[in-house]
Amino acid sequence: MDPRLAHLFQALKSGEPLATTSIVVPSLSFDAEELSKIPGVGYYEERLLFILARLRDPRARVIFVSSQPIHPDIVDYYLDNLEGVSATSARKRLQLFCTFDRTTRPLTEKILERPRLVSRIREAIDAPENAYLTCFNSTRLEKTLAEKLGVPLNGVEPSLLFLGTKSGSRKVFAEAGVPFPNGFEDLRSEDEVIDALASLWRPGLERAVIKLNDSFAGAGNALFSYPQDLPEEPTARKRILESAISGLRFTEAGQSHRQFFSKLEQMGGIVEEMVQGRKVLSPSVQMRVNPTGELEVVSSHDQILGGATGQTYSGCRFPASEAYRSVITEEALKVGRILARYGVISRFAVDFVVSQDDQGHWKPSAIEINLRMGGTTVPFLALQFLTGGLLDADSGQFVCLSGQRKFYRATDALHSPAYHGLLPEDLVEILETQALRFSPATQTGVLFHMMGALSEHGKVGVVSIGNSPEQADELFERTVEVLDQETEQVSSDSIEAPELPRHTTLAME
Repeated sequence: MDPRLAHLFQALKSGEPLATTSIVVPSLSFDAEELSKIPGVGYYEERLLFILARLRDPRARVIFVSSQPIHPDIVDYYLDNLEGVSATSARKRLQLFCTFDRTTRPLTEKILERPRLVSRIREAIDAPENAYLTCFNSTRLEKTLAEKLGVPLNGVEPSLLFLGTKSGSRKVFAEAGVPFPNGFEDLRSEDEVIDALASLWRPGLERAVIKLNDSFAGAGNALFSYPQDLPEEPTARKRILESAISGLRFTEAGQSHRQFFSKLEQMGGIVEEMVQGRKVLSPSVQMRVNPTGELEVVSSHDQILGGATGQTYSGCRFPASEAYRSVITEEALKVGRILARYGVISRFAVDFVVSQDDQGHWKPSAIEINLRMGGTTVPFLALQFLTGGLLDADSGQFVCLSGQRKFYRATDALHSPAYHGLLPEDLVEILETQALRFSPATQTGVLFHMMGALSEHGKVGVVSIGNSPEQADELFERTVEVLDQETEQVSSDSIEAPELPRHTTLAME
């Protein structure tokens, strides 16, 4: 735990007037090969533009670094949504830097390759003692950058990252005493996977899931279906499974058997049973250990999953259902206390599967720890960005200063081929003419993110905020309807307008 970060946090919490500088490096510091599979991954850096909410404080400054230039209309869109401060004032305290590098390598790696850029960023920091580095996830790259800038890293110490791998998560769950699926961790070969599948099987178990240790958004998962009438005798059972393993179903389109197990050998993985029940859902709890070591619950969500195996993250609803919200929060806190004891700092999330039995009772199973920001972090930042409210710890709901409770539906990847070619200024024009902007008066409406991805990839992020779950859904559906109508009009005006399928949600965290 960096004492500089703890001192700064305590000073801000006490209300001490400080001119702080937040250096935001929204790098997705993951395996480059895995990142290259995500359409428009470079634009996911724009998700952290919600951190510009810090500019509400007239003493705060933000330095935002990106791989490619951010369109001025996108920056204006966020600053115009700030309440209580003029966009002009906020803009003066915002400084943008760019590597002009569109490759899918982590942004932090690109920055470190450019020592003159590092120097410029360092020179832009007024008072390093009141500055800190914020990243999407922290690795040795981010720690090195923080050291070169002379500021503390507001993130997980890289030596603790093993706690957030699939194998590490299972070990933390065991230590915390929370329920989690039967399975095996620290697997490094196809033979070990087959042995694990054979040992895991019991009469009635239909499916198991194989997960790569460092995958994200469900992209590194493979679904295995057990053959019927497996023999009880271990050797005979293993022989059948050796043949059945070729029938794995992968969450990623185009993933081959060879590629998957090559990655497993490289990063390790787990095998665990697929949770079964009359109804199975996938909520998560987001938490934070602040720089002084205090654990707090940030939010809960019901995740919306899809893809070929139904395990790929495509969006979320806030908050998680009242039917199991308190149960998963209680179990997540047990996990959080273990992580805090290890010295984990910053945001993280615990993913669950909840299964309903014939009596209607919900049983939670912890399945994953994400030691980083994630798909559910971004919309919650948006809610705070727009309303300035707080989570009510007792109810798990978000309450504005007026006392009104807020709900939202969100996705990172609303997609349609018809959206291709929409420029940021086109989207802003549509929002203005169709009244899709967020209303400060009612504190309801829609906020977009990843606007830069529209023209090239036909995808955009949406957060629809309402005073009820129903209103949030209605706003979301209206947004989709408006975008579809607007792009249909453009297509019909074209000389050759191809027949295009309507919107989908592409998976990504």
